[in-house]
Amino acid sequence: MNVFCYTCVMPRRPRLHLPDYPHHLIQRGHKRAACFFAEEDYRAYLDALGAALAKTGVRLHAYVLMANHVHLLVTPQAAEDLSRLMMAIGRRYVQYINTTYRRVGTLWDSRYKSSLLDGGHYLLRCQRYIELNPVRTDRVSDPGDYPWSSYRANALGTDDPLLIPHDCYLALGESPESRQAAYLELFNTELSHRTIAEFRLAIQQSQPIGNEDFLQEIEHITGQRRQARPRGRPLK
Repeated sequence: MNVFCYTCVMPRRPRLHLPDYPHHLIQRGHKRAACFFAEEDYRAYLDALGAALAKTGVRLHAYVLMANHVHLLVTPQAAEDLSRLMMAIGRRYVQYINTTYRRVGTLWDSRYKSSLLDGGHYLLRCQRYIELNPVRTDRVSDPGDYPWSSYRANALGTDDPLLIPHDCYLALGESPESRQAAYLELFNTELSHRTIAEFRLAIQQSQPIGNEDFLQEIEHITGQRRQARPRGRPLK
């Protein structure tokens, strides 16, 4: 079993996967085209996701299914489990789509994106970033009105057998009710534009996101300094 692994197709930036660390994953439709066409498709994807989670042992903490992309917040037990997870989901869901709509060709972009995530506040911010996606894209005005995300489970207590809460979420309270109330309270404060930009940059560049201590920890484990940086020359 690998302690960590890099997966890359040159000249793309290699993905960094570490066991027992949370990761933010995004998979988009090919050329940003739709990957869901009807309500039944969202249910089929969740079925495929559940089967893949059971097969790989990856723990799912948050998710949202949008019309042309998917966000997942997960923790693997082994570094290679994330690639196995995405392959298993893709294989089953693409077969469903091709059969249902009698189509051929590529459904997903060839390469999912991932960002290694610091725990604590960064993890809860990432959950909010994911679950607020339908609000940012004007699909709904309240995240609870969107059925294809983990928000209703994490904030409102709706049963969702796919989810395994992260320790950072569990630390919000001693009971499910107190945790949900504390988590719901977080949504009273909007994510800053800077925070949103940080998550987007990290996932685009396949880089970890966290405080300086976390980045030094990852550097110690991997022997490489990994940090998301805006492209272009720094401002003087």
